[in-house]
Amino acid sequence: VQLQASGGGLVQTGGSLRLSCAASGSTFSVYALAWHRQAPGKQRELVATTDTGGRADYQDSVKGRFTISRDNAENTVYLQMDSLKPEDTAVYYCSQGVVHTNGYYYPNYWGRGTQVTVSS
Repeated sequence: VQLQASGGGLVQTGGSLRLSCAASGSTFSVYALAWHRQAPGKQRELVATTDTGGRADYQDSVKGRFTISRDNAENTVYLQMDSLKPEDTAVYYCSQGVVHTNGYYYPNYWGRGTQVTVSS
């Protein structure tokens, strides 16, 4: 399985970016997908997930600003990021995995990160 993330860049506070992650090598539609981020000196954190039915969940800090979506025909997952803040600055990673019966998402495969920098 290969995941290729793209779409990062430099944006001013309040701006928008759309990240994309194209997958290959698996049956895309049967897996949950997620976006994570890691800021300098911090642990990687889960930002948003979408399950096989397209239901989305978000970290509290991005609710109302970020939108995760998936296009199973294109084997691609997106993260639309609006009203960006400097604290959103991080390397963003996509992953493919499963949602356990306990409700937690467990990644199986990771893509390479894409840098998002929000200037103040």
